[in-house]
Amino acid sequence: MTGVRFYRRLLLVLLALAVACFLVPLGMRVAVAPFVYESLDDVPRAEVAIVLGASVVAGKPSPILADRANAAIALHSAGKVGKILVTGDNGTLTYNEVAPVRQYLLDAGIPAQDIFLDHAGFDTYSSMYRAEEVFQARSAIVVTQDFHLPRALWIARHLGLTAYGVTAEGGTRSPYNYVREIPASLKALFEVWTRREPKYLGQTYPLTGSGEATWY
Repeated sequence: MTGVRFYRRLLLVLLALAVACFLVPLGMRVAVAPFVYESLDDVPRAEVAIVLGASVVAGKPSPILADRANAAIALHSAGKVGKILVTGDNGTLTYNEVAPVRQYLLDAGIPAQDIFLDHAGFDTYSSMYRAEEVFQARSAIVVTQDFHLPRALWIARHLGLTAYGVTAEGGTRSPYNYVREIPASLKALFEVWTRREPKYLGQTYPLTGSGEATWY
């Protein structure tokens, strides 16, 4: 009987932990809901649109990354932002998430000086931290898909950015994308709490300058 009681308690503890973990991304979604906009007409103006990294395919933005870039292009064209910050993983010479987006933006008519590249945005936390510290951003509009936006926006606002969110169209609605936000949100909670410093900071590139200085 004692063994049965122990396993029941263990099961209850595990269930409680699972519920607590689920509540973290849910809590982030609720917390940032007032700062998420569906219409470009309604979103407040900001210094920069932040395009968060995603995979590239044959040297071109994947559909999910292209959708993020398209949202940034729309914001820039509408006069909601003056600059676009493309952040992603360029940790090796053979993998580059930011240069293909730069070309995509240039092809769409975005002026070269308005395109800033963050080659060391290895994860969402690093991207937001570096947006403030390296690029001197004070206000931003974060563009990414619905499953990712609450965590990204929550991080940005807790790091001191006056940040708003616009949901990029497209992308898969796979339950997997939402499930993986549970450990990712727990990681974000820990990183914000400890104020983790990204692996690379280095020279500052204020958004008041030309983005071309960040290309290489």
